[in-house]
Amino acid sequence: MDFLTAGVLCIALLLALMAVGLQIGLSFILSGFIICSLLLDFDSSISLLGQASYFSIATPTWASIPLFILMGSFAASSGLAQRAYTAIYAMSTGIRGSLGIATCFSCAAFGAVSGSSLATTAIFGKMALPEMNRLSYNKAFSAGCIASAGTFASMIPPSMMMIVYALFTQQSVAKLFAAGVVPGILTAVGYVVIIQIVLKRHPDWAPMPDTIKQHKAELRTKRFKEATQIWPVIIIATVVLGGIYSGWFTPTEAAAAGALITLILGWSLGSFRNVSNVIDAMKESANTTAMLFLINIGALFFSRTLAITRLPVEITMMLNELSMPPIVILLGIMAIMLLLGMIMVPVGIYALLLPIVFPLITSLGYDPIWFGVIALKITEIGSITPPVGLNVFAMKGVIPKEMNISLEDIFKGVWPFLICELIVLTLLVVFPQLSLWLPNLLLG
Repeated sequence: MDFLTAGVLCIALLLALMAVGLQIGLSFILSGFIICSLLLDFDSSISLLGQASYFSIATPTWASIPLFILMGSFAASSGLAQRAYTAIYAMSTGIRGSLGIATCFSCAAFGAVSGSSLATTAIFGKMALPEMNRLSYNKAFSAGCIASAGTFASMIPPSMMMIVYALFTQQSVAKLFAAGVVPGILTAVGYVVIIQIVLKRHPDWAPMPDTIKQHKAELRTKRFKEATQIWPVIIIATVVLGGIYSGWFTPTEAAAAGALITLILGWSLGSFRNVSNVIDAMKESANTTAMLFLINIGALFFSRTLAITRLPVEITMMLNELSMPPIVILLGIMAIMLLLGMIMVPVGIYALLLPIVFPLITSLGYDPIWFGVIALKITEIGSITPPVGLNVFAMKGVIPKEMNISLEDIFKGVWPFLICELIVLTLLVVFPQLSLWLPNLLLG
């Protein structure tokens, strides 16, 4: 078997294993190991797997991932999501669709202390959906809004997927974090605009409560008090991001400081009642870390096996020789990533495509930090797109059966926000400075 054929079979075997339902980390390891054994031998394959496993843990930057996950677990357990939601809802009360608006900006705020898209979707699904249902919001619209807004945690720093992208491409984590700020805010504002447009056409989807109509003056006096509840989130985000951009912390040190401050604030606010609450949060983060590291080890091993086959190099050379404008090649890569985003988790997409497309992207003159934002935005879109939108399934998992909201309802409610995502993606492609202005300003 020649090497290029082995590379094609490696990808085909990976897709086949995932299609039959094998866990994605194991799919990466098994497909890579089989092809590597055919090309080299069993002992060499074991050695390569051992090296991939070691470097998935030994690289210092990887240590920031479990620390950020721990920070997110402490934040979720200590009620910071509830504080952010209450504060932003207080500030938006009196505006039509205020619960949807509060959900969008609360997910963005909570993303600054969690970094997990699925966790954000699940938390706000439990918290916001019952309140929306109580106020007679359209069920599909409510569920679609929450599932879509949960993607903000992927873009708003600190982001787990930005760290993974940085490790696969050897880019600066701090620059990637800074590059995600403006696109994240732009997307949140775009969601608010979409909510207003949708509710102008369908005002019955988010009726204004009579109590708000009758007592606006009284509610204004309560806004300031409730709005101040967001202060713990602001402190944590300031410590983590301010520490990185001031040069006081590396990303790993910032993650450790963030986890510690989140624990201290959670304990001092009385959210952690006893030590068992802290232990439960640590167990949850350990489970998530183990799952993510298995995927990372498998993805790294798979990418090294692909490198042995030289398939990424040959594809890069072939595309470079084509007389097509760079933008056409870029759009083709984006289309492939979007299709894969509908059926794969982002780590899998990065492991499968980055060894192939990243050298091509840089050879065409595109900025690797900018492309990281584009790749992340595409995986955000994939997480709310059928047939396998992970955020949609996470949302479905936390909806009580008595609410009778189907997957089809959630996907139906996602469409207005999907249009907004595509518009923002277009703006990011056309105007790269939307992503690059802040990292260039902060880090040069």
